[in-house]
Amino acid sequence: MHGMIAFLQVSPDRMQWDDLRHFLALARAQTLPAAGQSLGVDGTTVWRRVDRLSKELDTSLFEIGATGHKLTTSGEELLRHAEDAERAVQAANSALTGERGRFAGTVRLSLSEGFASWIVAGDMAAFHQSHPGIRLEIATTNGFLNPSRREADLAVLLARPAKGPLVARKLSDYRLNLFASREYLAKSPAITSPEDLRQHILIGYIPDFIYADELRYLSEIASDLSPDFSSSSINAQYAMVRAGTGLAILPHFIGAQDPSLVPVLADDVKIKRSFWIVVHRDLSKVARIRAVIDWLVDLVAARAHLLT
Repeated sequence: MHGMIAFLQVSPDRMQWDDLRHFLALARAQTLPAAGQSLGVDGTTVWRRVDRLSKELDTSLFEIGATGHKLTTSGEELLRHAEDAERAVQAANSALTGERGRFAGTVRLSLSEGFASWIVAGDMAAFHQSHPGIRLEIATTNGFLNPSRREADLAVLLARPAKGPLVARKLSDYRLNLFASREYLAKSPAITSPEDLRQHILIGYIPDFIYADELRYLSEIASDLSPDFSSSSINAQYAMVRAGTGLAILPHFIGAQDPSLVPVLADDVKIKRSFWIVVHRDLSKVARIRAVIDWLVDLVAARAHLLT
């Protein structure tokens, strides 16, 4: 790890940046052929560059699994620095002219309903003050729009995409808890263990409309739990909980902002998920896209106490 720190403290020459570029390609594509294709080289070249980088840092960056090359702990750490270096190189290349360098135009974001409603929407006026020439479109459809197919300029997903011409970075982890209203708990049997939940009204997603496995929360508590009332909308689920209908697993950034709700079985029900910013590779250098990404990163950092 000392080798990694020393490497990153050195002003990278062109060869070192090329090695990082091949490392990034393999981290994103997870297979040598796909990484090579994204760079216009063969997989052998990708591995030679990554292997040289690994030896330079004196640490293993990847391990080979059933689905391809997975980052080691050292690789995950280097990924964060490499993405910072990538942005710096892109900024240095920004003798950008015309559309790519203008903080103007429309940016369509595909966001989960909860994240859009409870984290993003309240800060859009501040964003407009900073970037009055950028128009934001927030899409919260059931299922994320796909940057690979240019359905959205930018998406915040619940998992890192496994393939596609995409640039992805983790935005934040976030936690979820089981919540109920004080009114519901006052009139219902006591809840002291997950087993007690079978005596209670549960609220959740409609199973047939779950568009990402990351939304299957109840099965993490017990495999046989299913919702008595369900909705494809997290805001509708929240409204049902607030009305005293029953219990639901809600993101902490929703439940904790309502003083009428309390967490239930906080020591037993601990669920963690992640948000990933994803953008098409061809758009990743465009100024208005970078402005929105930087805004989201700063916004989440300011709301970290609600997320984690």
